[in-house]
Amino acid sequence: MTTGEFINIYPTELKFPFELRKQSPCSLQLSNKTDQYIAFKVKTTNPKKYCVRPNAGVVLPGSSCNVTVTMQAQKEAPPDMQCKDKFLIQSAIAPNGTTNKDVTPEIFNREDGKVVDEFKLRVVYVPANPPSPVPEGSEEGGSPRASLTEDDSKNSSLSEAVARSLEEPKEKSSPSEAWSLISRLTDEKASALQQNQKLRQELELVKKAISKTNAGGFSMLFVVLIGFIGVLVGYLIKKT
Repeated sequence: MTTGEFINIYPTELKFPFELRKQSPCSLQLSNKTDQYIAFKVKTTNPKKYCVRPNAGVVLPGSSCNVTVTMQAQKEAPPDMQCKDKFLIQSAIAPNGTTNKDVTPEIFNREDGKVVDEFKLRVVYVPANPPSPVPEGSEEGGSPRASLTEDDSKNSSLSEAVARSLEEPKEKSSPSEAWSLISRLTDEKASALQQNQKLRQELELVKKAISKTNAGGFSMLFVVLIGFIGVLVGYLIKKT
């Protein structure tokens, strides 16, 4: 961070990821360290190559302002990726209430002992796509292609194992077999209920017939018959 009398500037270098025929942006942050309005202006030695937004403005007391510098697409790379472009940031105290539209070149004149801070920033190019690190296996004399082949075979085996695990449940029990079992159990339950109801009706008929023949009491045969029918009905109810 560059510290001046009025503002702090971060970063101290403009680093652009360099890639042919593509624009590259970079951001700056200007922080007002005073309790006054501070005007700023951004200049460069190569104005056709860069677009600065905003290139001038006001930073309110105790606040910050972000400046975006965009490098236009380049047709060729410089020798050794070195750039000689420079940026200059000027800052000075502005009257209270000054807006971005009110910033004029006169604010940065050094007349009458006015203090104007100036900061120079250099441009640095960085690779847009840095090379990937060398695999450890290749350093030890192993073949990267062989290691890739082994990884492919492991991935293939894993995929086959997953496929088999997904197919096994289908072989053990299919949805059609489950529905068939449920349907069969439902039919058996309905049949048992019908038989239970039929036995109850026959029991009522037997009771009526016996009551007519033996109005004075129950015979031993009737007791045995009632007990047998009760056991049968209980068994059927328990089964359902």
